[in-house]
Amino acid sequence: MMSEGARDEEAGKPLKRANEENKDSAEKAAKKLKAEGELAEDEKKYPKKKVVLLVAYSGKGYYGMQRNTGTSQFRTIEDELVTALIKSGCIPENHGDEMKKMSFQRCARTDKGVSAAGQVVSLKLRLIEDTMGKINEHLPQQIKVLGLKRVTQGFNSKNNCDARTYAYMLPTVAFSSKNYDTADAAAFRLEPETLQKVNSLFSLYKGTHNFHNFTSQKAPSDPSARRYITEMLCGEPFMNSGMQFAVITVRGQSFMLHQIRKMIGLVIAVVKGYAKEEVMERSWAQDKVDVPKAPGLGLVLERVHFDRYNKRFGGDGLHERLDWDLEEEAIKSFKEDHIYPTIVMTECQEGSMVSWMSTLPIHDFEATATATESQDNKEQKQDNADLGNDSD
Repeated sequence: MMSEGARDEEAGKPLKRANEENKDSAEKAAKKLKAEGELAEDEKKYPKKKVVLLVAYSGKGYYGMQRNTGTSQFRTIEDELVTALIKSGCIPENHGDEMKKMSFQRCARTDKGVSAAGQVVSLKLRLIEDTMGKINEHLPQQIKVLGLKRVTQGFNSKNNCDARTYAYMLPTVAFSSKNYDTADAAAFRLEPETLQKVNSLFSLYKGTHNFHNFTSQKAPSDPSARRYITEMLCGEPFMNSGMQFAVITVRGQSFMLHQIRKMIGLVIAVVKGYAKEEVMERSWAQDKVDVPKAPGLGLVLERVHFDRYNKRFGGDGLHERLDWDLEEEAIKSFKEDHIYPTIVMTECQEGSMVSWMSTLPIHDFEATATATESQDNKEQKQDNADLGNDSD
């Protein structure tokens, strides 16, 4: 039989548990209030402001620019950037999973492995002391914030962007004839006449064309397939690490997934003699054309342009112009330290361009829509694997 003391002890246990639970709840509530108070204090001390960040990165090893929540195995540039923004105290932790809370927008969704020297993102953040320095402390070496400017509250880096300029660095052996022995790729030198032919082909892209054949799953009747190109040119060749390279520059209003790589791939196929020049005109007509896609390694987002914004707000005395003249040296240094060496080293070690060139004979440049379906399906599977970004 239970003694009176034991009964009192048993009866007291629920009361003790309730007191402990109340104490825990009170402590949690106090911590929450303290955190909210600190957050409110931070907001008061460092109110959120709409800014743009100039970001440079080497894309090797990353699955593109855009963050894909719920797929942590596919690490992206934005994953690193958001983590750094939280750790530096520029944004609250809860903004990491809901990027809309900070009005985050990138100018271009660069594809898997693609680099950038002049990516621009817009967002609301706390302008803490030494904002750029604090963010960069938490970024890996191959990603760096190079500039920061205040913008208007309604600014959106994607919608306010007038044009984008990309560069594509490639070994000049890409323009060798199809009979050239690629085992001796380092010995190839680009002749001036060949460079002239390359640039005459690139000039055909200028103006507005229907680029439905230069991306995936885009019907020729889709208005969004029409894109405006203002410039496309291959520069003079130069030597690097015993191999000759050249840089192609292309500027356009906007680009679709893989568009630039396919534009370059088709010109290479024509120069090498796998396709006739007339395929260029036919590629932006209604028929389906099998267009090869050059490797992603050498593609770099060089610069984004905000001409209309600068014209409207750049001279109002309140806002800064969105150009980066003062950051040019930092941009150049980053490219020379992190982007170009990665492209050159990877090309020399892995030979991605030479390897890709060996696939050109399997393309049928005279193919009908039916004949190209299997190739298109293969590309669609690869695009799905690349997480479906919608621009180069």
